[in-house]
Amino acid sequence: MKYTELEVWKALRVLVNTLYGMTKEFPKDELYGFTNQMRRSAVSIPSNIVEGCGRRTSVDTIQFLQVSKGSLYESETQSYLALDQNHFQIKEYQTLLEQILKCKKLLDGFINYYKNL
Repeated sequence: MKYTELEVWKALRVLVNTLYGMTKEFPKDELYGFTNQMRRSAVSIPSNIVEGCGRRTSVDTIQFLQVSKGSLYESETQSYLALDQNHFQIKEYQTLLEQILKCKKLLDGFINYYKNL
């Protein structure tokens, strides 16, 4: 199966695009700080999945999937911090958290799939 057909990869693309859209509204003085950090961690999530899929062994793949999972948790924490700084409206923030939760479940399922190979 191609990585572009993976539900987790598709869901993470939606998440990344959502975060990019939401961070466009951040104050300009956050551009090289908070905005950049949030975008970089979000982009690393699907990127590490793809890199893992390109590896030869399940052990190598799982390692990259775990890195991806760590970046997903990083993005979640950064989202909480953005809310604390009043960069998000509560409604858009709740939608974002729902997307993050969905991605966590899909990524955990994908990791478990590789662990059972």
